[in-house]
Amino acid sequence: MTLLFRGELHVHYGQFSVESRTDGFFDGLTDARGGQSNGLCGAAVPGLLFLTTGLHTGNVEVTVEVLDAPPPVGPDWEDVVEVSFRPATATVRLVQWTAEASWPLDLAPVSYRVRYCASGMDRARERDTRLDGEPLLDRYLLQLWPAPPAADAVVRQTSAIAAYWHDHARTLPPPPTPEQREAARRQERLARERALREAARAAEVRRWGGRPPGERLRRVNGGLVLAALDRDLTEAIEQLDETTQRAVAVWVARRACAEAGLDGLDWVAPALAALGEGTAVPPPFDDHVALFDRLGGDARVVYTTVSSYDGRHARVSQQHAALPAVCSAAAADPLAAAAETLFHATVTVGGGYPRLFAALRQAFPALSR
Repeated sequence: MTLLFRGELHVHYGQFSVESRTDGFFDGLTDARGGQSNGLCGAAVPGLLFLTTGLHTGNVEVTVEVLDAPPPVGPDWEDVVEVSFRPATATVRLVQWTAEASWPLDLAPVSYRVRYCASGMDRARERDTRLDGEPLLDRYLLQLWPAPPAADAVVRQTSAIAAYWHDHARTLPPPPTPEQREAARRQERLARERALREAARAAEVRRWGGRPPGERLRRVNGGLVLAALDRDLTEAIEQLDETTQRAVAVWVARRACAEAGLDGLDWVAPALAALGEGTAVPPPFDDHVALFDRLGGDARVVYTTVSSYDGRHARVSQQHAALPAVCSAAAADPLAAAAETLFHATVTVGGGYPRLFAALRQAFPALSR
């Protein structure tokens, strides 16, 4: 016989436990006893022994020992039950209620038969609470020995409170299996994720006044900025036919370059002409690095600045903002060409973007419907 623990253990709500578990929360009152014939030693949750005492609150005497074989049941034990138990982890601990204190139990990772013996349960139940310094009311012995798994059993029943817990356990269904618990957790996680997505979609609809931008516009650089500045205009651009979307892109690119004073330069004008003819833009508009190098190396360029469209920046270079509008106007997707070119033009004019939007609507009456 090997003694693992002997001493007083403080209980709350008449409960303590032996724990070696890998899963999360369990309900000791139902899960641990579910499907059993005894209600004093719950072993239905793998890696757990959920132990019931007569005393509600206070110290009880507990002994835990490991044996090589089942011993005789001592005559001084009034209530005796047996269950099967196998540690689920390398660490096994004797645990007070809410884990306020615990003690390691040196148990091998094998299957055990567990005998839980009790005396004085009714006396302790009637007293309910034992204060420090008062005589012990109930005591408990937990014995373990190697044995194959078997059904739990009530070996001896004397006290009324033990009979109550046995009857209660027999009304409980078996607890969920680890696989069922994992499936339930997975369903709960999926439900939370669905709820979050639905909440996000609802918030998005509210943000846009019931008219959130479509996925194509969201993928366009600056598409959401345009939608926030003028949802009616961006929605109207989305609804244009592709030929008109392309025409919008060309018009806006020319307007951006004119606003920046670049449209008359001999290396910008050919690119604007190519956009109008539907042909590929010439160098340096096919290479952004070369494009801005050309801008920086042209002494004829007069640099001007505007405040940003959102008021966050006081000095935005119109020339550096306008040139990307030419590149965007050549995009393969007509909607992307129109929207992204308008975004760069909006950056070009900064806080004066309402004037740009009004001119665009005047040039394309379909955008005002």
